[in-house]
Amino acid sequence: MTPTQLRAYSAVVRMGSVKRAAAQLEVSESAVSLHIGQLRKELGDQLFSRTAAGLAFTPGGLRLASRAAEMLGLQDITVLEVSAAGRGRRLLRVGASSLFAEHAAPGLIELFASRADDLDVELSVRNPGSFETLLLTRAVDIAIGPLPPGTETAVASRPVMNYRLVIVAAPDHPLARQRPSPGQLREQTWLLGPSAAADLGAVPALLRHLAVPEERQQIFQSHAAAIEEAKRGKGVAPALSFAVAPETRKGHLVQLAGSHAGVDAVWHSLTLAEQGTPSAAAELARFASTPRAIQAMMRGTGVNVGHFKPSVHVTLWS
Repeated sequence: MTPTQLRAYSAVVRMGSVKRAAAQLEVSESAVSLHIGQLRKELGDQLFSRTAAGLAFTPGGLRLASRAAEMLGLQDITVLEVSAAGRGRRLLRVGASSLFAEHAAPGLIELFASRADDLDVELSVRNPGSFETLLLTRAVDIAIGPLPPGTETAVASRPVMNYRLVIVAAPDHPLARQRPSPGQLREQTWLLGPSAAADLGAVPALLRHLAVPEERQQIFQSHAAAIEEAKRGKGVAPALSFAVAPETRKGHLVQLAGSHAGVDAVWHSLTLAEQGTPSAAAELARFASTPRAIQAMMRGTGVNVGHFKPSVHVTLWS
C-alpha cells in the first residue's frame, strides 16, 4: 500500500463518500475509486460498502482507518524531522509508562530540553512490557518506567526515582477513617488510570496483590480523571503520593491507612548499552536521577506542550 492510497482511503472515511473525498483531494472520483480498489485487492477485504444510510465499514476497514491515520501522521512527522535534522537539530525519542508520562515526564523534559538549544524531544506513552523491543528496534532512544524482568545485556538500566503509590478516597468514604483489610479493599470500586491496563508497574502489581476483580475496576483516560472521580466519592484510586499531596493537605482527599494501602516502587531508565560519545539518551538517563531532575518531576510543569522550548512532540499509543 502507498501513502497516496492511504490518503484517498482516509479522505473517504473522513468525508463519508468517494465523491466528497475526491473533491477534498482535488482529484477525480475514478482516481479515488482506483486507490480503494487497489487496497481491497491487496488486503483481501471489502473495507466498506454503500448503504442507504451512508458507508458501512467492515471490522478490517475500521482497523485500516485507524492505522492509516497513524501511518500518515508518522509520515508527516518524519518529513518535519528530516527537515530539522538538515538544519542541525537533534531528536530524542522518549518512551514512557503512562504513570510516568502523565505525572513526572513534563517537569523532567522541560528542564532537560532547556539545557540544549538544538534538541527536539518526542514523548510517547508505551507499554513497559515492550521497552526492550522498542530500544532494540530503535523505535525509541530511551524508555522510562518500571524495570522489565530479565533485561538483556544490550540494554543498560539506571534507577531514576523512588516513589510511593498510595490509595486515596473522598473524606466521607466509609474506609477513610479505617485501616482497611485486603478483603475490604477488594470489595471497593477502583478508579484507575491507563497504567492499570499494562502488565508491569506498581498499579497492576497492587491490583494483583489485592486480587481486585475486573468487574470492580473502572479505567479512565488519565490518572487525573480517576482521582477526580475519587474526590466525588465514586470509589478508591491508587495515586502517586507526591501528586496527591496538595489535595490531601486541603482535605479534598484522604490517604487510606494500613500496610495494604500503599506500595513503594522505582522508575528506571533504559537505554542501549553503547560505547563512545555520550548520546542525548545517555545524557537524559544520567540527568534524570539528579536532585534537580527529581525536584522537577515532583513539582511538575504548568507549561503547555506547545510552549516547550525546544519543541516537545507528544504521541499517545494504545
